[in-house]
Parts: sequence; structure tokens; C-alpha cells
Amino acid sequence: MGALGWILCGGILMSMIALVGVITFALAEHTRERLILPLVAFSAGSLLGGALLHMIPEAVARSGGSVSVYLWVMAGFTAFLAFEQFLHWHHWHSDAPEVKSPLSHMMVIGDGVHNFLGGVAVAGSFIVDIRLGITTWLVAAAHEVPQELGKYGVLIHGGWSRGRALMGSFLSSLTFLVGGVFAYAVSFELDVGFLVPFAAGNFLYIAASDLVPEVNRHHHLGVNLLHFASFSAGIALLLAIKVLSGE
Repeated sequence: MGALGWILCGGILMSMIALVGVITFALAEHTRERLILPLVAFSAGSLLGGALLHMIPEAVARSGGSVSVYLWVMAGFTAFLAFEQFLHWHHWHSDAPEVKSPLSHMMVIGDGVHNFLGGVAVAGSFIVDIRLGITTWLVAAAHEVPQELGKYGVLIHGGWSRGRALMGSFLSSLTFLVGGVFAYAVSFELDVGFLVPFAAGNFLYIAASDLVPEVNRHHHLGVNLLHFASFSAGIALLLAIKVLSGE
């Protein structure tokens, strides 16, 4: 199967992950909350492991050690910083109770943009190397599970019905597939190798800015140990993939 086949399969599977919210139909709220944070910690570890053990080394090897790799990493980090600053600015200017529904719509739109960029980045990895693409997809998928569970809970809190929240999550996730096809199409016109370090910068930002703070604010030793173990497991998994794949 060629790069396009992997991109299409990866995009469809990633969209299916959005339906993970359906499991919350059978879970009590406190159970869902206890499940999300260990998954967030695991996601943070896998994002860091994917960026530092796979994506950046691959980009450096292919570029011959060019400094442009690190510039693209910083560009990917900075792009997500700018994107989140816009979202936070919008939230700050829309803080009245009567605009709770528009805020939830903004969150779905923002997630759609996020998924589009993720699809572009993962597709770029598949185009560069199928093995790297699979690893990048797995890391992105590990991030999507707790994100989709959390987003689903926020939409319900914002007044959406369960069915509508699930459909909103699914539709916003389809932009991952759109981004992947877009990246494949433009790859015929330009070298998309820069997307690998750019995506690594995205992963570093998401892990360090969004995920680690979520699991680093508890004072109970047992909870902290669980989160640290989950974080370490994410890194260990990506290290194991690197070793077993012979990279």
C-alpha cells in the first residue's frame, strides 16, 4: 500500500476515534474524570517520545544536520502557540453566560482546524517514510483519545445533547482526513519534508503547554505517581517502537 492508501486509512481511523465519546454513555461522570487524566499523562509522554525519538532524528538525518530542521520545529511550536492565543482571546471576549453555546461552537471549529493541521503533518510523515508515518499516526491517536473524551464532556456541559456532541466531534475530526489529502496533493508540487519537524514542534507544544500542566497540579502522592507512571509509559512505548523497528 502506497502513501496515499496509508493517509486515507489513517484519516478514516482517526475520524472513528472521535466516536470514543460514545463510551461515556455507560460511564458515570466521576469514572470518566478518573480515566481521562492518566490518558492525558500517557498522551503527553507519547507526544514527547514521538517528537524527540522519531520525528526530529528522522528530519535531522534526512537534512544532513541542517539548522533548518530546528527552525521548522520552532515554527511548529510557535504556530500552535499563536493558534491557542487566538482561541483564548476569543474566550476572554466571550465570557458571558449567554454565549456559552457560541463558545462550544468555537471549540468544535478550533478542533477542526487543529485536526486539519494534524492531518497535514501526519500525511507529510507518511510521504517521507511509511514507518515514520505509522509512528506519527500512533502518537497522534494516543493524543486524540483523551482529547475527544474531554471535548465531549465540555460540549455536554455547554448544553449540547449527547447525540449532537458526538456528531460535532465526528465532523470536526473529518478535517484530519481532509488535511491528509491536501498534503498529499501539494506534495507533487513541493517537498513536504519540512512537515516532519513542523509536526514535532506541534507535538512538543501540545505536550508541554496543554497536557503536562493538566496532570501536574495535584497534591495527592498516589495520583501524582499514577500520572508519572502513565507519562513514563508513553515515552517507553515510543522508545520500544524505535528499538523494535530498528531505526
